[in-house]
Amino acid sequence: MRKLSLALLTVVMLLSVILAGCSSSDNKPGNTDKDNASGKQVTIKMFQYKVEIAEQLSRMIKEYEALTPGVKIELETVGGGADYNSTLRTKFNSSEKPDIFNNGGFSDLDLWVEHLEDFSDEPWAADLMDIAKEPMTKDGKLYGQPLTLEGYGFVYNKDLFEQAGIEQLPKTLEELEAVAIKLQAVGITPFVNGYGEWWVLGNHLANIAFAHQPNPNEFIASLYDGSNQIPGNEIFDQWLDLFDLTLKYGGKNPLQTDYSTEISEFASGKAAMTQQGNWTQVAIMQTNPDINIGLLPMPINNDKEAMDKLPVGVPSNWVIHKNSPVKEEAKAFLNWMATSDIGQRYITEEFKSIPPFKSMEANVEVLGQMSADIVEYIKADKTLSYNYFKFPGGEATGNEFGNVMQAYIGGKSSREQLLNDLQKTWDTLSR
Repeated sequence: MRKLSLALLTVVMLLSVILAGCSSSDNKPGNTDKDNASGKQVTIKMFQYKVEIAEQLSRMIKEYEALTPGVKIELETVGGGADYNSTLRTKFNSSEKPDIFNNGGFSDLDLWVEHLEDFSDEPWAADLMDIAKEPMTKDGKLYGQPLTLEGYGFVYNKDLFEQAGIEQLPKTLEELEAVAIKLQAVGITPFVNGYGEWWVLGNHLANIAFAHQPNPNEFIASLYDGSNQIPGNEIFDQWLDLFDLTLKYGGKNPLQTDYSTEISEFASGKAAMTQQGNWTQVAIMQTNPDINIGLLPMPINNDKEAMDKLPVGVPSNWVIHKNSPVKEEAKAFLNWMATSDIGQRYITEEFKSIPPFKSMEANVEVLGQMSADIVEYIKADKTLSYNYFKFPGGEATGNEFGNVMQAYIGGKSSREQLLNDLQKTWDTLSR
């Protein structure tokens, strides 16, 4: 009887331990066989370019790892002034292939689609806004999870505008110059131009000329088939007027002003405006928590209704290498980021991102004033398209556009030569 009692006691204790373990596991979101499909210790290599959220992303990853024993995520960030795409190609040509990385969509998707996992049946896919699906959809399949919705324009310092007596925000090119003159009159530099960065020029500024075409997609198609050209295009001529205005009323040495310097000088009040978007909210507030800012359109002519629009789109997407040995674990992480309370909190509160999901609310009080302005423009249907990922070679074209625009800033080419150089770049990379 004593042996039997001891045996029964042992069984009861073992069952208690097992049940306690099961209860503990059930209370930890992310700790499931699906989240760690192999049941072994796995490492997910994550390669991304958004330096603005690198620190916050690292914190989120640590929370996920704590909830998902057996899964480790190695995060590497290459961005800002560094060439993310070249580094990514180098990694794929070696044994360093990342499991999760970034893709811009459109022509960038075409370049990489053979390497990408199909996300069409993922739990979050049906929740995407339509504007967020387009860049990563090909032949009816979805290949990317959008990071965020972003918008850009001229970030402006409201207090400096008030100091210069500016009561009405500029919506036309003429009004923008009048604002610049008022700022200069009280000793305030109107613009700090981060033109040392090719993407500020070749992607974001160049996009304005494409986005204001009557039909951007048709115009881009006509450049591809040779039925249209950049030289002689009226919108590009007007776009150059805006470009010239930023140079005329900008600070010294724009070609030596990189991204960090641009943000630092603007945040510290050394200039009233700079060309950037809501992704800079966190960096600006870190430098100056008390700064009072907003976002303005980038007008190229004096048509107030047509010019009162902000470029809004998906800057990049999370994608997964389809031959990754840990792709199921990688998909589980992206699912958790898009659907869990913790993941959604990081997207909206820590990354300060406008969520691309229908069910995820954009809390503008948390996101900041720039994002609040973008949300208002989205609601009013006053947006322009992102087009630089439709360029031949993806961001390679933007890089070359940036180079020829920098030559123009440096006085090495005329307006006419700049437009011809943009066309030559397009023709060379579209062959």
